[in-house]
Amino acid sequence: MERKNLLKSLAVIGLSGLVLAACGNGGDDAATSDSSAATSSTATSGENVLNWTTSSELPTMDTTMVTDTVSFDMMNNVNEGLYRQNADNEYEPAMLDGEPTISEDGTVYTYKIKENANWSNGDPVTAGDFVFAWQRLVNPDQAASYSYLADGIIQNATEIINGEMEPSELGVKAVDDKTLEVTYAKPVPYLEGLLSMAPFYPLNQAYVEEQGENYATNSDTVLSNGPFTLAGWDGTNLNWQLVKNDTYWDAENVKLDAVNYQVLKETSTAINLFDSGEIDYTTVSGEYVAAREGDPNMANAPESTVFYLKMNQERNGEETPLANKNIRTAVAKAIDKQSFADQVLQNGSKPADYLVPEGLAFNPSTGADFREDSAAAAEFLTYDVAAAQEAFKAGLEELGTDSVSIELLVDDTENAQRSAEYIQGQLQENLPGLEVSIVAQPFKNRIAADNSQDYDLQVAGWGADYADPINYLELFITDGGNNNSGYSNEEYDALIASAAGETEDLDARWADLVSAESIILEDAGIAPLYQRFGAYLQQPTVEGVVHHQVGASTSFKWASKAE
Repeated sequence: MERKNLLKSLAVIGLSGLVLAACGNGGDDAATSDSSAATSSTATSGENVLNWTTSSELPTMDTTMVTDTVSFDMMNNVNEGLYRQNADNEYEPAMLDGEPTISEDGTVYTYKIKENANWSNGDPVTAGDFVFAWQRLVNPDQAASYSYLADGIIQNATEIINGEMEPSELGVKAVDDKTLEVTYAKPVPYLEGLLSMAPFYPLNQAYVEEQGENYATNSDTVLSNGPFTLAGWDGTNLNWQLVKNDTYWDAENVKLDAVNYQVLKETSTAINLFDSGEIDYTTVSGEYVAAREGDPNMANAPESTVFYLKMNQERNGEETPLANKNIRTAVAKAIDKQSFADQVLQNGSKPADYLVPEGLAFNPSTGADFREDSAAAAEFLTYDVAAAQEAFKAGLEELGTDSVSIELLVDDTENAQRSAEYIQGQLQENLPGLEVSIVAQPFKNRIAADNSQDYDLQVAGWGADYADPINYLELFITDGGNNNSGYSNEEYDALIASAAGETEDLDARWADLVSAESIILEDAGIAPLYQRFGAYLQQPTVEGVVHHQVGASTSFKWASKAE
């Protein structure tokens, strides 16, 4: 495959399912909330309104600090960067007017911002808004988890993140109000996908500074430049709305007046509301999928989302039992993932012995799926009780003990707790001497525990931000912003660095990524569980909602509700 076609393949994403597609550290089912009644609407009767459900509370609307899927979804609908995924799941110019001008060496891009691009308060969107946002992203004082997206990509980003240079020295400048010039450290194969992500959205500097610490903590302290504005969110509540943004440059093509969101914890409650016509969409899992078999309103689609157990090797400054490779290997090989998918998830999800999902990315020369080229890596952590017990026995001997007690951190939802109980049962049954206690917490609390590395085992997942294996593999570099598990391997780090720096020999880059996955799985750096397929119910009157496999999961820009 020639280079230009590879670049296109990295940018074009296939149709898929729902939730967690926009990265983040979402737990199993990623649903955390309450079974409140249907959201009250800010729109009057007769308007074009959808009633939607989501998986958890909305933690933040700060595009610099976002780490979770619910926030990414909301931001995708109320904000816009240089690019966005369109209704065909391809990247197209958004705030960008036309195509950029690119220097001969492929590192300096000049972007023109749409003349009619405005903020919801009437201010024009300017090149300076992008400069402010991107400098804020890499500013070490912000400690943004997603600063890694710019690290090694934009000129001087690495040095700024490390505190060696000032944010003002980032390779981005406003030539004039509508002309943005960006100097990249190297050509980037997945650039359009990267720049469609929330951390690269513009920010209105005057507004952000005026709001101070209150910025993006509720719907009254957020500005929009996308198809919708946010309303009715107080920072902690379970109901909010997306309302059509009349200042949006493409407002004439936005058909919906509003989307009413509510957070539901129990699937049974959501299904009852769906059947009564009070909501237009909900995810379905577990036994409810089998119960709705044949329902014309139910769909199932693959996602580029892999769930795994994060195994924390250091907690509160002390090594955990999971710092022992044999203990980690035992945990990873002691869970029957096929039965987990068939009996617990019941939504079409498939067992995974890997980190990089099937269907995400393809060999630049042969077109083979990454999973085909990295098939050997998936042999390290297959379900094997005898091998798990052997490794566990060896680990106990190395630790000088005959038993180990660990905690399993999960979201406090019905589905997450059902999954946790299955995993607990498998580990305790198959590994005598291992005691597992379940710690269920609200989504925000679990994210905080992950950020502070205050857990032992954690059910976590990653959905692709962009269609490249490095988006998964770079999660576990030593001291990486999303690692939070103490995993470290010098050879692994070197391979990721090599792949990140290689822009010409794409075959060599691919080989580095294949080798890196083998290392982390052979190390049992994580314990893979499954690649998610999403089952959901959607009313037949809903039209034009786009589900993305990569990036934010849902776009309402082209949606409507039939009479």
